[in-house]
Amino acid sequence: MKSITELSDIINEWHKLTTDLTELKSLLELDDGSLTTEIESQVEILEQILARKETELLFSGKYDKGNAILAIHAGAGGTEAQDWAEMLERMYLRWAEQHGYRTEILDRSSGEEAGIKSVTILIQGKMAYGFLKAEKGVHRLVRLSPFDAAHRRHTSFALVEVLPELEDNEEVVIHPDDIIIEVYKSSGAGGQNVQKNMTAVRIIHLPTGLVVTCQNERSQTQNRENALKVLRSRLFELQMQAREEMVSELKGEFKKVEWGSQIRSYVLHPYQMVKDHRTEYETSNTQAVLDGDLDNFMEAYLRMK
Repeated sequence: MKSITELSDIINEWHKLTTDLTELKSLLELDDGSLTTEIESQVEILEQILARKETELLFSGKYDKGNAILAIHAGAGGTEAQDWAEMLERMYLRWAEQHGYRTEILDRSSGEEAGIKSVTILIQGKMAYGFLKAEKGVHRLVRLSPFDAAHRRHTSFALVEVLPELEDNEEVVIHPDDIIIEVYKSSGAGGQNVQKNMTAVRIIHLPTGLVVTCQNERSQTQNRENALKVLRSRLFELQMQAREEMVSELKGEFKKVEWGSQIRSYVLHPYQMVKDHRTEYETSNTQAVLDGDLDNFMEAYLRMK
């Protein structure tokens, strides 16, 4: 039923585009010069919509059309790396806002002086995972440090994880005997109630050693549900990685992932440049990228795949 509904939505969207193009053609035939600005505006809007639809045709993964769980982890380097992680958090929240996606922070650990140590965000909306999977990997920042009295140039790293949000009955089964659930007082936002009650939840998955925490909701039940949701997605990711590594080993293509293998560099000094090392796509408009203008990077990655 879900696939039928999705197909119906796609047909309706293309029908609307066809109708809009027909109306635009009529305007062109009637144009006496007074409608030029309006027509140019409509053409620009249609070009953007068509480009987006064309990109969506590249999605072939089972979970590409669904929601995404995005996690950002500061690398080594203390305050510098933690500030960079928060800059990335803002960048992705702005990107999501620009595309009409709903965001929910499931867990957030603040930095010691500035920034964040980590954050986990649920991003809900059509094609969220399909687009965001292009962001998975290590992101590198080069800039003059605002935290260095000598104002020297620093390099910082942060790891971005992107997982599909899974339904309870999909792919991964979590056995009660395989997990330990701990509760503790939250240190995050949420009002006075959060500080007084044991609302934060930590889940330890014994077979893999994975640890997931959630503390941003007011109730322990909500945090437990969110933690299980993240754990389920992380376990699924482990399964996929194991399969990919097995195939790569059979092909003789196994490649170790490490901090030195960043997918993208953001250079703010001595010049301005954001460059994706997988696709070679780059732009000198660094501020636009940090404000959430990521579509060109994502599309370049999808076309490469």
